Amino acid sequence: MSYTVLLLGGYGFFGRRLAQRLARIEGLRILVAGRRKMRAAELCEHLRAAFPATRFEPLALDVRAEDLTRALRGTGAQAVVHTCGPFQGQDYRVAKACIEAGIHYVDLADGRAFVCGFGELDDLARSAGVLAVSGASSVPSLSEAAVRACSADMVAVECVDIGISPGNRTERGLATVEAILGYCGVRFDAWTDARAQPVTGWLRPRRFRYPAPIGTRWLSDCDVPDLELLPTRFPDVKDVHFRAGLELRVLHFGMVAMAALRRLGLVRDWSRHARWLKWIGDRFRHLGSEDGCMHVEVEGIDAHGRRLRRRWLLVAEQGDGPYVPTLASTALIRKLATGRIDRVGAGPCVNMLELDEILAEAEDLAIRTECAKR
Repeated sequence: MSYTVLLLGGYGFFGRRLAQRLARIEGLRILVAGRRKMRAAELCEHLRAAFPATRFEPLALDVRAEDLTRALRGTGAQAVVHTCGPFQGQDYRVAKACIEAGIHYVDLADGRAFVCGFGELDDLARSAGVLAVSGASSVPSLSEAAVRACSADMVAVECVDIGISPGNRTERGLATVEAILGYCGVRFDAWTDARAQPVTGWLRPRRFRYPAPIGTRWLSDCDVPDLELLPTRFPDVKDVHFRAGLELRVLHFGMVAMAALRRLGLVRDWSRHARWLKWIGDRFRHLGSEDGCMHVEVEGIDAHGRRLRRRWLLVAEQGDGPYVPTLASTALIRKLATGRIDRVGAGPCVNMLELDEILAEAEDLAIRTECAKR
């Protein structure tokens, strides 16, 4: 098998981790692309030493180039993975260029508007005979797959609660910080009492108890595609909650205070200050742990009318949490490379991967999961 994958933002925070995950797939040729070929070459040299059986090639490519379609076609890539976040506020020019070049497209987007509106490219992708998928990441791909797994014995899903909390000593990228700050203090719709109702990003803090070594973490409302996609996937659902949190209480409630300031109109947009806020946060990196976590709780009714409650947990130790957002895209590329996906069209990455397929890409990482009846 010979299959060429192009990583846009290949030496970035998630790009370099995705490259490591993809290196485990036999027969791939991986093009590490970015604006600076020297940085791509440095990463390729490191990757070749770690994965001598995989072909890594550096490439200078700017996603803002006017002739992007021609440039993509010239790479010989059969699939592109777009990791250049934040996706909040981006348009679909990269995805369109891939489709026009006849190349399959996958991204790691978690921006709600970006992922939920991606279906507008469906006709274009079908005409080109390619697959274009948005949100092959922790949300909505992994989270939706976990909801399906938890609700397998339910005839009606009534409530979904999802939460994510990274370890404080885990590395974080600037694009991720910008995305989080983008909705800090911003009103958006969540799904409550079977209808869309407004909440404010990073307010309404609540505690959640995770198993050891995690313990109690504080979580607050965050804007993600799941809040819009899950009610369409599960028509009986009355409540869909998504919350995220910071391990250190001082940082988490600092975000809560920042959300309140923006809600009061005292700050226009915290994402404009992402670089120095990240610098401040990094001063606390020696505190806390490298252990991150994710949970998915589902409540529903089985065929006998009994109320069921299922909880799926993921714990990432030893700083391996940042690999979690790359698992779904790795699983999707594996299926494309081995010819196990024959669909075409464009849309969010939901109902495309099974939970076991995604988690199989973490088998050599310090990541464990469990599913329990409540």
